[in-house]
Amino acid sequence: VHQNSLFDKLTSVLVFVGFAMPTFWLALLLMILFGVQLGWLPISGIRSLNYEYLPTGAAFWDLVKHLILPVMLSAFGGLAGLSRYMRSNMLEVIRQDYITTARAKGLSERAVIYKHALRNALLPVITILGLSIPGLIGGSVIFETIFAIPGMGQLFYMSVMARDYPVVMGILFIGAVLTLLGNLVADVSYAVADPRIRVS
Repeated sequence: VHQNSLFDKLTSVLVFVGFAMPTFWLALLLMILFGVQLGWLPISGIRSLNYEYLPTGAAFWDLVKHLILPVMLSAFGGLAGLSRYMRSNMLEVIRQDYITTARAKGLSERAVIYKHALRNALLPVITILGLSIPGLIGGSVIFETIFAIPGMGQLFYMSVMARDYPVVMGILFIGAVLTLLGNLVADVSYAVADPRIRVS
């Protein structure tokens, strides 16, 4: 919306850096900083060794601390690409004639942006989000290996290396189901984002 402003330029630089930076390299840097140097966050596993003896609140916080770095890094690369895609869509939409008409009718800038422009700019992004759900399994292989988290991605990698075909086929089947569910969620989200689309 505020194209070529200082905020737009700063965020564009940060997004380009985040998009170009290898996530596994960033993961190692953050592990050294927050895990080794500062000691704020654990760098491996999903829970501490004394997890069973912790009270409920402390056990929950222990899980949260173990998940902060993996979840943040897993979302980092995807958000960098989506934000660039969303920005280009938004800049294209706000130049359309119906946006000019909405402003000429006296609608507030907030209503023009959030009610008319944003909904139309979201449609291509919804498609990408729906198709990216199965990629969570493949992308998790790197993070589960780096952070030593026993998950589906690591299981898939170990099964491929061991030629455990039943497990590989089972995980691929789950990926196919997630693809179908992602497309279904995307189709339903179209109707929410764009009132012209109705699912009967």
